[in-house]
Amino acid sequence: MEPKKTVFFSLGVALVGLGAVGVALPILPTTPFILAAFFCFGKSSKRAEKWIENNKYFGSYINNYKEKKGVPLDVKRNSLIFLWLTLSISAIIVNSLIVRLILLIVGICVSAHILLLKTKKDTIK
Repeated sequence: MEPKKTVFFSLGVALVGLGAVGVALPILPTTPFILAAFFCFGKSSKRAEKWIENNKYFGSYINNYKEKKGVPLDVKRNSLIFLWLTLSISAIIVNSLIVRLILLIVGICVSAHILLLKTKKDTIK
C-alpha cells in the first residue's frame, strides 16, 4: 500500500475507534468520526469503505448522511436521555463545582447540537 493510502487507512481506523467510543460516551459525537472514517477509507481502501458503509452499527450513519435523511427521532430521544443520565451520574460522583458547571455546559451544548440536527421523517409504505 502506498504511503498516502496507509495514512488515510490508519486515520480511518482511528476515527472508527473514536466513533465507537462515542456510542458509549455522550460527550464524544459518533457521526462526525464515522463520516470522516468513511471519507478516509474512500481514499485508501475500497474494501474498508464497503465494510463501514455496510456495517451493522455504523452503516446507517453514512446512509442517512448520503441520502440527507436526518437522524431518527428515537435516536435523538435516546441520545438525550443517555447524555443527561451519564452527565448526572458524573456530577453526583464529582465533588467539584467547576467540573459540575463544565458538565452542565457540555450537556447544554451537546443537547443543542442533537436537537438542531434534521429529524429523519419516517416513510410509511
